[in-house]
Amino acid sequence: MTPARLSVVVPVLNEADVIACALQALAPLVARGAQIIVADGGSTDGTVAQALACGVPTEVVHAPRGRARQMNAGAQQATGDLLLFLHADTRLAPHADRLIQQALAAGPQVWGRFDVRIEGRPGMLRVIAALMNLRSRWTGIATGDQALFMTRAAFDGVGGFADQPLMEDIAMSTRLLKLSRPACLHERVATSGRRWETHGVWRTVLLMWRLRLAYWRGAAPEHLARLYR
Repeated sequence: MTPARLSVVVPVLNEADVIACALQALAPLVARGAQIIVADGGSTDGTVAQALACGVPTEVVHAPRGRARQMNAGAQQATGDLLLFLHADTRLAPHADRLIQQALAAGPQVWGRFDVRIEGRPGMLRVIAALMNLRSRWTGIATGDQALFMTRAAFDGVGGFADQPLMEDIAMSTRLLKLSRPACLHERVATSGRRWETHGVWRTVLLMWRLRLAYWRGAAPEHLARLYR
């Protein structure tokens, strides 16, 4: 049986420094038929030019700024039966497409995510990543850093990402949980620890927990986005 085609959507905003490496890392997936879509939210630093010149077949879609809107725009252009939403600073294993196809091929799960490893010098980042992975398995809630993937039917069935400026990954997980528990893959994706290192590990941990608690209590995502920035 022919494997389902995978479409990878990469939302970007001023990622010229990393986008070429990010897309080149996807070359093994492209060689096996994956579609790569860069969803640009109005970059002004040459991100799109770098993406198109990286040597990996890439489609570009322009969308209003906002990760949820950009990912929805990318999904609209996608032709694959499976969708993967990948941050520009997150790296997949070369065989990630096969793992996704295997995880969703037989059901009953229609979506999932990877374990994550946070790159950076502070040793505490390894502890934080381990706790993120455990929490996700327990709650069924995934974050964007864990490379969310799902069937096209599941994405359409929940209406795509909620049009909100923050916590769109949490909202999507909550919607998808109505369809199935996630496939929690032990294979790790590597995500950049640049935000953690720039703003301080403990400060970032406390901020994220504060934002998440406020979100669960009903705070408006627009208000939380201002605090996050």
